[in-house]
Amino acid sequence: MNRRGFLGSLAAATFTAGGVQAWWRSNSATTPPLPEGAILGAADSLGHRLRHRDLPEPSKLLTTPVVIVGSGIAGLSAGWKLLKSGFSDFLILELESAVGGNARSGRNAISGYPWGAHYLPFPTQESRAVRELLADFGVLQGDPFAAEPVYDERAINFAPQERLYAQGVWHEGLWPEIGIRQRDRDQYRRFQDLMAAFQARRGMDGRKAFAIPIDFSARDPELLALDRLSMRDFLLQQGLDSQPLHWHVNYACRDDYGCRHDQTSAWMGIHYFASRDALAREAASDDVLTWPEGNGWLVERLRERLAAHLVTDALAWRISELDRTMAVDAWRVQENHSIRHLAQTVIWAAPVFQLPGLFRELSPELTTAIGEFQYAPWLVANLSLRAFPQERRGAPLSWDNVLYDSEALGYVVATHQHLTAHSEQTVFTWYHALCNGPPEQERRRLLETPWASWAEYILHDLSRPHPDIRQRVTRLDVMRWGHAMVRPRPGFVWGEARQQLDRGPDRLLLAHSDLSGYSIFEEANYRGVQAAERALKQLGIIYSPSFEI
Repeated sequence: MNRRGFLGSLAAATFTAGGVQAWWRSNSATTPPLPEGAILGAADSLGHRLRHRDLPEPSKLLTTPVVIVGSGIAGLSAGWKLLKSGFSDFLILELESAVGGNARSGRNAISGYPWGAHYLPFPTQESRAVRELLADFGVLQGDPFAAEPVYDERAINFAPQERLYAQGVWHEGLWPEIGIRQRDRDQYRRFQDLMAAFQARRGMDGRKAFAIPIDFSARDPELLALDRLSMRDFLLQQGLDSQPLHWHVNYACRDDYGCRHDQTSAWMGIHYFASRDALAREAASDDVLTWPEGNGWLVERLRERLAAHLVTDALAWRISELDRTMAVDAWRVQENHSIRHLAQTVIWAAPVFQLPGLFRELSPELTTAIGEFQYAPWLVANLSLRAFPQERRGAPLSWDNVLYDSEALGYVVATHQHLTAHSEQTVFTWYHALCNGPPEQERRRLLETPWASWAEYILHDLSRPHPDIRQRVTRLDVMRWGHAMVRPRPGFVWGEARQQLDRGPDRLLLAHSDLSGYSIFEEANYRGVQAAERALKQLGIIYSPSFEI
């Protein structure tokens, strides 16, 4: 995507000696001071202790048939499935003090707000366990497997849903209308027709060409061949060179995958547009499920259900395969001692890149395969505002607000889903996938940039549509996600490395969305539930399967 010159120079300056703070000092003597705020997230010191094995040997032994490592959506879904099947003798170990992974949320006096995933599209018919979970928590009402289920209307995003800031005007939807040539509109329609054809396509086995979960997709060679080129190259091969169209597709890839469209597998880029065909009664096809705290609402329901099984501030630092059991050594951060957990089955629901450092018995083939996984770093900020900021002309404030000429992804409004009377105060959740350089470089940029520089960057980004944003913000906190999601780069999604992980150790079941090659709620839920079903089978416990592949 072409960037406007000023923003590009600003972004480059952000991480040099002076940074954005110097820009503000030299350009505005009357600029208000920064609001209060902080960088949140896991302390780097924990990772350093794990890397250097600076942890005490176990002083206590506990026996638990199933130990789940990680309490993101995959780990919580695994626990939910075990409980739903009548099995309760398990523990979930979580490094952080809060559960949920990148679906975590926060809350202040104004509202709940997301720290990561902020919505869930209506789940497809293949996403059976997600529908079961939503029915369990009262979000889906009636038959969870109906062609058009009924959802609690309070969980469906309120209108207006989304808008785009371009050419100094807010446009309804995510396609600019001003300054667009007829050839751009024609190419956009051609692209939509092409994606509709892919959505309707069935493979030789009768399956959808592009399905969620990904395992239910057709495997026709000509479809899988799309994985070997980038989404950008795919567009150009189709004769689609419109700059606004490329912006639109690039935005979609950055938003769901943390990659630019030239870094994203064409198979996965098409999947974004062609895989979601779920309908809901009395809702528009492009509506989604959301809450003020985003998917954190679902995390909280899962946390409540699984409270007796959750152990937070517990860093799993060594996994060993013994004669008849698996040993998981976990450091209890608050007590500063380690406990050895003996289990018949371990479900690994943490990112797979962490596994080789903990499980020394991992085969060289799987270690090499895991080395092929790359991760996108993200920055998420929550801005508390004393009042809504000044608006530019055009479409009204929406739940999702996107800036055309921004390297960030825009912001969602937490209070948009409030059922109470209008409040002057609100919370904006701002997202930025760092994808302009190699992941390792962007991760260093994420970790080495101080809070004040990020705050200036964010406020400048939002000042173009909202000139008085700086005066309205009372607090600005940022969350750093160094390994937010696996990157579905060309050749990876249907490559050998990902396939190898499905053939992991029998008593160490892998259950993270990494196994799907991209990170969304449905895939994490699928992997967690699938691992739980395998654990139940190993234990000889009868269960009702959620999936049949």
